[in-house]
Amino acid sequence: MPAALALAWLLLRGGGRRTLLGALLTLAAVAVSTGLLLFAVGANHAFLQRAHADAWRHPDGAAASPAAIEALSTDYVRGRPISVIDLAALNGTAPVPPGMPRFPRPGESWASPALARLMRDLPADRLAGRFPAPAGTLGRRALVHPGELVIVIGRDARDPAVTAPRGASEARETTAGPTPIARFPTGASPLAVAYLSLMAVASVLMAVPLLVFGGAAARLTVARRDGRLAALRLVGATPGQVVAITTAEAVLTAVAGAVAGLLLYAAAMPALARITIQGGTWFTGDLWPGPLASAAVLAGVPVLVGVSAVAGLRRVIVGPLGVARRETPPATRAVRLGALAAVLIAFGAVGGGLTAFGRAALVILLVFLALAFLALNLAGPWVVALIGRVAAGTARTPARLLAGRRLLDDPRAAWRTVAGVALSGFVAGFLALLGAPPSVTAPGDRDALRLTLPQAGSATAVARVKDRLAGMDARITVKETVTEDDPLAEHGTVTRNVIVTAAVPGGAAALDRARTALAGAVPGRVATTPADEEVNGDVLVADLRTGALIVLAVSFLIAVTSAGITGASAVLDRRQAYAMLRLAGTPLPVLDRARRQETLIPLAVMGGGSVLTGLFLASPFATGSGSSGLVTLAVSVVLGFGGVLGAGALSRPLLRSVTREPAPRPD
Repeated sequence: MPAALALAWLLLRGGGRRTLLGALLTLAAVAVSTGLLLFAVGANHAFLQRAHADAWRHPDGAAASPAAIEALSTDYVRGRPISVIDLAALNGTAPVPPGMPRFPRPGESWASPALARLMRDLPADRLAGRFPAPAGTLGRRALVHPGELVIVIGRDARDPAVTAPRGASEARETTAGPTPIARFPTGASPLAVAYLSLMAVASVLMAVPLLVFGGAAARLTVARRDGRLAALRLVGATPGQVVAITTAEAVLTAVAGAVAGLLLYAAAMPALARITIQGGTWFTGDLWPGPLASAAVLAGVPVLVGVSAVAGLRRVIVGPLGVARRETPPATRAVRLGALAAVLIAFGAVGGGLTAFGRAALVILLVFLALAFLALNLAGPWVVALIGRVAAGTARTPARLLAGRRLLDDPRAAWRTVAGVALSGFVAGFLALLGAPPSVTAPGDRDALRLTLPQAGSATAVARVKDRLAGMDARITVKETVTEDDPLAEHGTVTRNVIVTAAVPGGAAALDRARTALAGAVPGRVATTPADEEVNGDVLVADLRTGALIVLAVSFLIAVTSAGITGASAVLDRRQAYAMLRLAGTPLPVLDRARRQETLIPLAVMGGGSVLTGLFLASPFATGSGSSGLVTLAVSVVLGFGGVLGAGALSRPLLRSVTREPAPRPD
């Protein structure tokens, strides 16, 4: 192996300027793949860290030997949620909450840094008056994101503020009733699990094209490399020596590219941490995948590149003379299209009832997404060859004839140029149908604070509310409601509540003053507006859009980078063919036009097919995204074509350079 490494290094150094350029293109492709792959892994790690940071606020079940009582409420200021955690110790073994040095004493509070700043900035009657003065600030382990508003309040175990039931919104995880605990749990809440699931889908949508691109990086300038290796084989090199040289050359370049990708990702982390998800930005450290995951990526990418490089050596080892004569490689087979058809038929059979599989549905969907990606990548060269045959047979111009012949002679190389954008079309099609309904709050209800009270003892509570709001411009109404606990039961029980509504004109400032005045008026209950109750839903909708845009941005970055790098490497691979055409009198604009058609014709067909495949796989989950999804899809298609045209234009100077001296030269 040391001899193979030395020979590979010698070939890289002695191959001339264009061999070095080919190696740099491979290095750049591997660097981009590694950096984006680390981003996909780092994003999963970041969501997992958020899930751990959020878990302690959602106690599950009563403990056998409880040491404390915990309850969660959600208040609001300026339309932003404030997580209020009430804690009461039952004995001296109460667990220390995350991010705090000790268990809070009764009447003591600890606020997050962002909430403490807001309490200082706003007048006391708008925010600070609701809570005890903070004795300190919560540490990193207690917070989901840096800007989160959280306060922990110590209570006496008999204080109604911690023992009173919270209300009917516990299903949305904005409240949690008083729960005896012995320790703080480490499991993820259902909302955190939902985000982790969405991130898993996004990872597949990003990672599979990245792996395909990373594998394709090993095949850049493949014709030059195969020709060189075939010459070595003809002068007596054994198959083992050829494989060793190829592996060494590919891994040397890939290791350098992977390290460059790691540095690229580390430099981008501060900017990535500013992306807003779940209502806040990120702790930069959360985006770091960790030493084990980083080492796995750094080791896995060069291995993938090495395996991909060796996988294409069969012709060199078995028929080096044919490679040296540049004979046309064997045609692809239609069975490749059959693999894609099999995946789509299988998804059509199970996709309609996928939601009935529960949590397993996510795993099934991820498997189908990965299989669809790989099947598209497998079918691509066969479709490109078919397109080339049609284009060459119907050509009316020299450029179209050249493009058709190139597609037909080497469909795999042509597919590598457009594969990135075609697979991005799959992502755009899949995301176009996903969405969520917008908020339905009527504009007139947004300034109406509501408190829902049990009917028993409500008269005293209503009187207390009216007393707290005396002197404010508030119109108070009281309404009794009756709700059937089980609408399907013949003789079911009913719940009788009293809803106190306070319409407070004057905007957000007046609303916050009214909230502060009502703080603690009814133990365990927080006055909210209908708009408050939709905050989580609106955040989720915004996060879905942000996530879709990030996945699309990553996909197009892969696509444009792939188109640019493979376009340049294709010019290097075919430089002798271009030189011969120039010697035969073919104008340079005709060669450039043929090169452009060679990309755009298969892109139009395969891009459209990929979009339709993505739409098909997303159809069971379509939630009525309406025109916004179609606009996103249309913009994605335009960006994809524009990106490929722009990336292709970047290699035009290289084409001019390799045809400036049209006399063929040995490598």
